[in-house]
Amino acid sequence: MMKCTLLIVLLSGILASGFAQKIRPEMKKKNLSGNPVFDGWYADPEGAVYGNKYWVFPTYSDVYEKQVRIDAFSSDDLINWTKHDQVLHIQDVNWAKRALWAPATIHANNKYYLFFAANDIQSDNEYGGIGVAVSDRPEGPYEDALGKPLIGKFHNGAQPIDQFVFRDDDGQFYMYYGGWRHCNIVKLSADLLRTVPFPDGTLFREITPENYVEGPFMIKRNGKYYFMWSEGGWTGPNYSVAYAISDSPFGPFKRIGKILQQDPDVATGAGHHSVINIPGTDEWIIVYHRRPLGETNGNHRETCMDKLIFNTDGTIQPVQVTFEGVKKRKLK
Repeated sequence: MMKCTLLIVLLSGILASGFAQKIRPEMKKKNLSGNPVFDGWYADPEGAVYGNKYWVFPTYSDVYEKQVRIDAFSSDDLINWTKHDQVLHIQDVNWAKRALWAPATIHANNKYYLFFAANDIQSDNEYGGIGVAVSDRPEGPYEDALGKPLIGKFHNGAQPIDQFVFRDDDGQFYMYYGGWRHCNIVKLSADLLRTVPFPDGTLFREITPENYVEGPFMIKRNGKYYFMWSEGGWTGPNYSVAYAISDSPFGPFKRIGKILQQDPDVATGAGHHSVINIPGTDEWIIVYHRRPLGETNGNHRETCMDKLIFNTDGTIQPVQVTFEGVKKRKLK
């Protein structure tokens, strides 16, 4: 009986995974994005709005030796997506050898900046870390701006990966980054190519909140700073996203709770997200990756979108992960 029950559970997962793939075209006919929003194994998606288009820059999800490129996707309605192949390839970064991942993008100085992690370094004795590439167009091609890592060492215990660049209302740029359960904030120069010291002379401030693992992200809404991060193991079903609210970009960040996690009826491993704000509105979309039901390969992750909703008191409602995705929405 136990073997029979296990077989039924496994078959149910496989069927659910196939169903998720089958219904996506039908969702698009109903002016819904469907999840995943585009084909292929992609993770750690960074969403942005440039001009009249939505953009997503994800990790190409494969074993580290094959994870050597970054593709981008653009859409003018959240439904139909155009793939831009290899906007950055590891061959264009002379210091990178493997494990190109977790792109972060921002438009500044009439240029587009693409921050990335490479080589998955495990100590200060290895070469790699966080780099930055630049282009005149969001679709690239991007060129390595420094010829070396921007951050290539461990500071405060933080592995130099999973970077996010945030521009505050006063125009100051900050980078949040870090793996291995430590998160740092650094201040960036106006050209985004250097770290500059804080008033006390330090370059790296640790701001690690409770249960932090990796994948930091920041938004600002109604004068409050919403800091978000991923918890759990990225290959497991319990990967998730939690958040905190502060009056300062430096915190303190007291964990409030989870806003994104698996739904056993939809998908597992929902995490490493970003957030898109529809310009001129208080409408928000969470962009994240998850693993189809029944899928056991840790690298088989898909990029999905769902609504992110704020309560009247400013807290965030738990996200309902769906097969349907988000509604069609053109930018004005």
